[in-house]
Amino acid sequence: LNILVDTGSSNFAVAGVPDPDVTSYFNTELSSTYKSQGIDVTVKYSQGSWTGVLGTDVITIPKGIDGSYTINIATILESENFFLPGVKWHGILGLAYNALAKPSSSVETFFDSLVRQAKIPNIFSLQMCGAGLPVSGSGTNGGSLVLGGIEPSLYKGDIWYTPVKEEWYYQVEILKLEVGGQNLELDCREYNADKAIVDSGTTLLRLPQKVFSAVVQAIARTSLIQEFSSGFWTGSQLACWDKTERPWSLFPKLSIYLRDENSSRSFRISILPQLYIQPILGIGENLQCYRFGISSSTNALVIGATVMEGFYVIFDRAQRRVGFAVSPCAEVDGSPVSEIEGPFTTADVASNCVSSVSFHEPVLWIASYALMSLCGIILLVLIILLLIPPRCQHRYTDNDVVNDESSLVRHRWK
Repeated sequence: LNILVDTGSSNFAVAGVPDPDVTSYFNTELSSTYKSQGIDVTVKYSQGSWTGVLGTDVITIPKGIDGSYTINIATILESENFFLPGVKWHGILGLAYNALAKPSSSVETFFDSLVRQAKIPNIFSLQMCGAGLPVSGSGTNGGSLVLGGIEPSLYKGDIWYTPVKEEWYYQVEILKLEVGGQNLELDCREYNADKAIVDSGTTLLRLPQKVFSAVVQAIARTSLIQEFSSGFWTGSQLACWDKTERPWSLFPKLSIYLRDENSSRSFRISILPQLYIQPILGIGENLQCYRFGISSSTNALVIGATVMEGFYVIFDRAQRRVGFAVSPCAEVDGSPVSEIEGPFTTADVASNCVSSVSFHEPVLWIASYALMSLCGIILLVLIILLLIPPRCQHRYTDNDVVNDESSLVRHRWK
């Protein structure tokens, strides 16, 4: 089965029944090692959702990690806008932290199981390739997923690390954005509203509305194109040129500044227009059409595949950090389309650009237990004072569970 590698969710799930948009599926009845846990699970994404049943089965890793390992696997029985027409994948491998696992964080993730059983280092790395290649409904552009380490042949130059601010998504701290070398001059908290994450399951670079508007205005201002349809920026229209032309020279490069492990320093990752002005496969005979690889978001800044295709990205969970290095496959016509530079001082930005703690599932559970403890203490005092024996009991129902959307997958067609 082909699996979508998603650093923005935490469940490993595959098609468990036939589906019109799926060419293969996992028939659990044909597996002698599959064991159903009988637990229903539903995962909702920004676009699409699925419902299935949790179980366990044995997997083997064909290269590098020798052995068989028992892992949790959800078989998808019903879905809506999850398996899309023409896609060649049959499931999803969530590689985020267990805080996002459904139906609860007690479900051990695929990678946590592997780290525990295979005794591999708690680190994985991802190289996504596809810079400058046409976006199609079914194509896969290749790349590498390295479980348990870093592969030197997959990057050039140095690796720059930024701390993980909170272990649910891979939440990082963005300090500023530049378009064509010009700072957007926004409050740095705007970039992190309400979180900034690194998510391979999101195709585009998604920006909070205020940041998105500023980026579009800056690109339009620095672009060599005088008139541009607003539909291009919002994703509802394509822009087309003669096939002999390369429009990338008309657009500026985009830079994202991330806080370094040394908090007084930062580094910047830059993508050239070849990564965010994306060719679409097979539109016209004499024309090549392109889409805008950046979109607006209501709840996060998401460093998705538009940016990740320029870099080798290291998810160093052991040291709670995400690393970026230039990827050798991020080249178009023999020229690199991504850059990393640093260090820079952070004297011109706030000491903390993450405005507040995000209240997701574990935090809400802690708050619930704290309030229940307080309730218990108050009731105990009342019992003693009133010398009567009633007890305070609370039974959990499904309504007590706060389900966070486990990924921000949108425009997932590649």
